[in-house]
Amino acid sequence: MHVIDRRTFLADMGRGAFALAVVGLAACSPAATASPPRSGSPPGSGPSPSDDPTASATTGAPPSGTPPSGDAISWERVNLGFVSAYILARGGEATVVDTGVGGSADDIEAALAAVGSDWSGVGHLILTHRHDDHVGSATEILERAPDAMGYAGAEDIPAITVPRPLNPVEDGDRVFDLQIVTAPGHTAGSICVFDPMAGILVAGDALRTDGGRPAPPGAQFTDDMDEALRSIAKLGGLTFETLLVGHGEPIETGASTAVAELAARQ
Repeated sequence: MHVIDRRTFLADMGRGAFALAVVGLAACSPAATASPPRSGSPPGSGPSPSDDPTASATTGAPPSGTPPSGDAISWERVNLGFVSAYILARGGEATVVDTGVGGSADDIEAALAAVGSDWSGVGHLILTHRHDDHVGSATEILERAPDAMGYAGAEDIPAITVPRPLNPVEDGDRVFDLQIVTAPGHTAGSICVFDPMAGILVAGDALRTDGGRPAPPGAQFTDDMDEALRSIAKLGGLTFETLLVGHGEPIETGASTAVAELAARQ
């Protein structure tokens, strides 16, 4: 488990504010690389999920988030071999970001235990986009965590099958005190999860990493590469040290500088 103290982070980085660039871009990779779970922020009180056990669902319920219960945030990577899911946690409460392919729930459960949590502590499930290697275990996660709210980009929700409605999120929305950043291109509804205080970006497939450097998503799995590149430029305008991706190894230092350099080369 990797823990970051927010005050220490801000002091070390000497940064006061975190800005969003104007341009948007999302890059994602086809095959996913699995990884072990990590933990994040406490779940907020949000709209009550529907009992309707149908497939893809959309609701107009707003995302929710509560202020962090402490200064430290921890993250855990769920390494599934070819794709990664992540856990973001604070104070025993956790948010799961992506679920890997079908059959990944036990690995996510083990990751929750590694950060001192369990299914009862999962308040939110955030799906970065609709591809099966990221939403394949979403149904099982929502069944094991009956109190968890589900979230995804509005454009991708119709293609995601889950047992209760997902809440659509937009740019700037907050879930579990985490900021949603839209990053279309890989899919129309691709989103990222950003904690500006801790300097962490969970990019889904808007970015991948290769050889320790950020890279665009694979073109053959990306709906609109031009838009994906614009999303990469947008992400490069954020300030973060740690980049967590669906495919490839995390980058834990200097990540936003590397993403900005990638955008400048495109």
